[in-house]
Amino acid sequence: MTSADSRNSLGRVASLHLHPLEPGAPLRSVDSIEAIAGKGIDGEPRYFGRVSQTTGQPRRRQISLIEREQIADHAVALGGRSIPPGAVRANVETLGVSLIALVGRQVEIGGAVLLLYEPRKPCGKMDAVCKGLRALMENNRQGVLAEVIKSGRIRVNDSIRPAKTVLPDSVPGCAL
Repeated sequence: MTSADSRNSLGRVASLHLHPLEPGAPLRSVDSIEAIAGKGIDGEPRYFGRVSQTTGQPRRRQISLIEREQIADHAVALGGRSIPPGAVRANVETLGVSLIALVGRQVEIGGAVLLLYEPRKPCGKMDAVCKGLRALMENNRQGVLAEVIKSGRIRVNDSIRPAKTVLPDSVPGCAL
């Protein structure tokens, strides 16, 4: 990270994960992902390129993010048990940034620009990770959901910076 990056940085990418083809199987850790505007993460079988059945427009849920600090707080509250990277099923785990504080804003991560649009809601799979985890994740304590506004590569250790507001890359069928 250059000194210019660190001055403007809100945090950094701690780890990256892709969902498996088999529902419920562990996520796969990767060193980088390619975020595609209006579609999500290339090679992500769960969310890539999904469209709304009612509108035919791209779905907003394209990438999920959570802070490693939030995961660590949950682990302490559950008796100090360690929760490994990828276990909470987020695509991007971060360090040094409050994602909830950025809901409604665009951030630049690596070469991509994401719009963080709403808090994630925990599912029943969280209690399979650690009994009681789902309840701890209620009320904006499970990270955020994002849509890809500008395509680009995201790597582990990339800085997370405020983005200048950009128009979405041209996506067929996507109204601006």
